[in-house]
Amino acid sequence: MKINPDQVRYTPEASELEASGDRPRSAGNDSERVLRGSLAHGHSWWRRIGRRSGALFPYELILLPALAMFVFQGLPVIHGILISLQDFSIWNPEPTFVGLWNYSRVLSNPLFYLALENTGLFLLLAVSLELILGLCIALLISKPYPGERVVRILLLFPLLVAPVVAGLMFYWMFNAEFGFINKVLGLLGFPTVLWFNRPWTAFLIIVLADVWTWTPWFTLLLYSALQTLPPEPVEAAHLDGANAWQIFRNITLPLLFPVASFTVLIRSFDAFRVFDVVWTMTAGGPGNATEVFGTFVYRIGLLTVNYSEGAAAAMIGALIIMVVGVVVYGTISRIVWGRTAA
Repeated sequence: MKINPDQVRYTPEASELEASGDRPRSAGNDSERVLRGSLAHGHSWWRRIGRRSGALFPYELILLPALAMFVFQGLPVIHGILISLQDFSIWNPEPTFVGLWNYSRVLSNPLFYLALENTGLFLLLAVSLELILGLCIALLISKPYPGERVVRILLLFPLLVAPVVAGLMFYWMFNAEFGFINKVLGLLGFPTVLWFNRPWTAFLIIVLADVWTWTPWFTLLLYSALQTLPPEPVEAAHLDGANAWQIFRNITLPLLFPVASFTVLIRSFDAFRVFDVVWTMTAGGPGNATEVFGTFVYRIGLLTVNYSEGAAAAMIGALIIMVVGVVVYGTISRIVWGRTAA
């Protein structure tokens, strides 16, 4: 049924209410006013709380992350320091305070310096090769080509493989009796090579396994950095007649330096702690030719159940990483931003 607006009859009271903008009072209007008042009171209460805690708000944001870091990182470090200052092992369950005696035993152990030497050599070879190969692959895949998405996905495959699995895979590939590499050499007429019985071949296979695992990590980060470089300098260099090598050396490489340097820094910290690949392939052998810092700490701390000496070695390693990291980070900061590291 349609209602004609002309037939609607207005009473004087309705016209007066309409002119004033009020509505007839009802139970619904009363509850609405109560609700609005409650909300206004709540908002004012929150505003007062916000004004009181405004100065503490930044600290409240970092309180929970700082607490989590202290529980999961700070407490284990403190516990390790306490153990390193005591004589504690499975043969001596009652720990006694010995001060820096465990540190002196570690520093007087010739194997400690051999492990540091091997770790430094491993870090230098592995990280350098990973950076060079990662940069070359990133430059190759930065241009459009057919099947580029598939190639990028396949490049990430080594990152999905656990280091222990990668170590076992390379161990069986270079196995002297039935390894794939020796089978191929035999088909080509070459004699069988005892890869893991020679110090240098064993060491280089460990480096090769680490390079295979971590080169895609460099590729991913450097490829992302290449996509963010401004095109204007390259276009200007093309107009000036520069060739590809000149553009790479004078434009691309300097622009990539901040990302590449911090990538190398982070990867170096991780390479210093290498353990999985070495232990699954050689366990530090032949002899102690491939002993690195991680296997050294594991050997004296767990295999000989001398927990205090192992904790002292771990603390010395952490101190080395910290000092080298601060020095390298400060150098990179001065080069990139022209300031000292905080």
